[in-house]
Amino acid sequence: MIRHISRLRLSAFRNYASAALDLDERHVVLTGSNGSGKTNLLEAVSVLSPGRGLRGASFETLQQQGSDIGWAVAATVETDDGPADIGTGALPDGGRRVRVNGANARSIEAMSDYLRVLWLTPSMDGLFSGPAGERRRFLDRLVTTLIPSHSSTVSDFEKAMRQRNKLLEEGTDPRWLNAVEVQMAELGASIHLNRADSLAHLQALITESLDDASFPAARLSLTPLFEDGAEATTSAELEALLAQRWHAARGLDRAAGRTTSGPHRVDLEVMHAQKHMPAALGSTGEQKALLIGLILAHARLVRLRTGIVPFLLLDEIAAHLDPDRRRALFLALDGLGTQCFLTGTDPVLFEALEDRAQRFTVHEGRVARD
Repeated sequence: MIRHISRLRLSAFRNYASAALDLDERHVVLTGSNGSGKTNLLEAVSVLSPGRGLRGASFETLQQQGSDIGWAVAATVETDDGPADIGTGALPDGGRRVRVNGANARSIEAMSDYLRVLWLTPSMDGLFSGPAGERRRFLDRLVTTLIPSHSSTVSDFEKAMRQRNKLLEEGTDPRWLNAVEVQMAELGASIHLNRADSLAHLQALITESLDDASFPAARLSLTPLFEDGAEATTSAELEALLAQRWHAARGLDRAAGRTTSGPHRVDLEVMHAQKHMPAALGSTGEQKALLIGLILAHARLVRLRTGIVPFLLLDEIAAHLDPDRRRALFLALDGLGTQCFLTGTDPVLFEALEDRAQRFTVHEGRVARD
């Protein structure tokens, strides 16, 4: 049996007062005009995972405008061990709660025992040529599908870094700075090692299937953590090195008003493997195809390493692919053995899926089965 969402319910979420979808294991195609709410449905699925979903939005912004009830998303996931009921929704403080099988979950990561989620959206089309921060967020999403706690580690590191920057500005007691830098070093080492390990496994999988891929393959690497090329072989050594560097850079960082080195400065470098050129130099179509190939490869990696095939949320994915490339994509999605959610403005784009998809029309925050 394909692990799939059989029931999806939304309340006061974005432009939906409510929505209810009852699904089988086939792919889900959502069509409708721009602004109708297709991407909002994908976002609802994406918040059933650690992090802030496919838009990276703060949770208070998910609330339907004018609604006096908190937003909520609930799903039933069919697994080999039976159905699992998962839900998440607003808390008064702007955060969110998670419930699994009717009980409050101990952590956000509890959802990852039942589903993992990856996505591609039009805003990612310029990923390879855009700011480094966007590539880091993309990489961290990939890592989180393998290591669910990674998302909270990144969030905790960023909070600690903001605290350090504030302490530097205020000229606080150095002992406070020591404590914060030790915390940052522990989190930063975990972030860097998680990224490096995940990337190594992904690259190995891509290399193995280099000759039989329907989409171009990527060669991936991280820029050095330290400008002088210093390295550490263990987590403890890396923690010590990070803390030492931040201590030595206090004067520089105080003058700059920010922390000038660390895992938040690392970039993901992507090369087009077949053409031996930076991905950023490829045409728009080449970059799109390369990004699709990267997501498909990572989905296979998640299946191999965790036993859970991630749900794929593909927003407006088919619009800029020619018919042959669309057919190749749909065949690749079938081969993953997972349920994919796809959106588009024209149903014709998904004709090649034939009866392998269930189809819905979205109109002004309402969903109807075709």
